[in-house]
Amino acid sequence: MAAAAAVPGPGPGPGPGPGPGPGPGPGPAEAAAPGEEAAGAGPQGPGPARLARLPLARVKALVKADPDVTLASQEAVFVLARATELFVETIAKDAYVYAQQGKRKTLQRKDLDNAIEAIDEFAFLEGTLD
Repeated sequence: MAAAAAVPGPGPGPGPGPGPGPGPGPGPAEAAAPGEEAAGAGPQGPGPARLARLPLARVKALVKADPDVTLASQEAVFVLARATELFVETIAKDAYVYAQQGKRKTLQRKDLDNAIEAIDEFAFLEGTLD
């Protein structure tokens, strides 16, 4: 990963206020609107993690693929992306329990099938993987 370029201006140090400040202003990660990916933003840096990990442009394209949808706000696309991420995380964690019971670290389809069959919240998915 490339090092960030130095930004001219006053850096942290003595000055007005309670102590060392954050620097000259918001960096690229803070300047991005909620849900938008800023250049260089990601989970690997010390800055704030992205709020959505799914590419919002792709989520919006999937939403617009529905003929009943004419407009989708950026906030709606973000909420759908975040809900999808939380759903995938939940079902993956529950399926991983079954993988561990089989002394495996890799999820297999049968682990998802077992989680769907055993957990009431996933009852709506029964038969979808057939």
